[in-house]
Amino acid sequence: MTNIAIIGTGNVARTLAAGAVRTGHDVVLGSRDPQNRKDLDHPVVTVAEAAAHGDIVVNATPGTSESVELLASVRPQLAGKVLLDVTVALTPAMELVHHNESVGEILQRALPDTKVVKTLCTMDASVMIRPELLTSPGTVFLSGDDSGAKERVGELLEDFGWPAASRLDLGGIATARGQEHFALLFVGVATALGAHVFNVEVLRAR
Repeated sequence: MTNIAIIGTGNVARTLAAGAVRTGHDVVLGSRDPQNRKDLDHPVVTVAEAAAHGDIVVNATPGTSESVELLASVRPQLAGKVLLDVTVALTPAMELVHHNESVGEILQRALPDTKVVKTLCTMDASVMIRPELLTSPGTVFLSGDDSGAKERVGELLEDFGWPAASRLDLGGIATARGQEHFALLFVGVATALGAHVFNVEVLRAR
């Protein structure tokens, strides 16, 4: 069992929390206003309390500059920990907020004492925790500068149903840019299919 803190209380945060609880982890949600989020199915605490609780802390905020400032405000509580970043910052018009970098890179720069790992941002929230919804899992990507942190995140992905063969390590946190920019293709594919529950798979040459 791992202590997992999820910063955010939206759909992605709640979905990840459900998946983590289902697989035996101790989960809290972090909110700027926990008193008004007592209607949720999981304990809701302040962002600082959540960051202190989690062995793995998940960033499920919108990924805007306010999100970065929020996480930077709890830098001492995040020191030495793994920050699993699943965010893609999009405008209401579904355009990328960050054109020449990624939220993952920005967070790693703002939190040099924290081990940022980017993953799960190339799919719908339901697929993040239940790849069995698909005919085959497809590929889940990981980006991060710390190999040990990626191994720990890989263990959590395994719990969610992502086998090692489905996990592709892209390299350092700079590669998170490609993951986040995939959102533009995701929107196009979802529009063409009329559905959001799908994934892509990297197929190697024979």
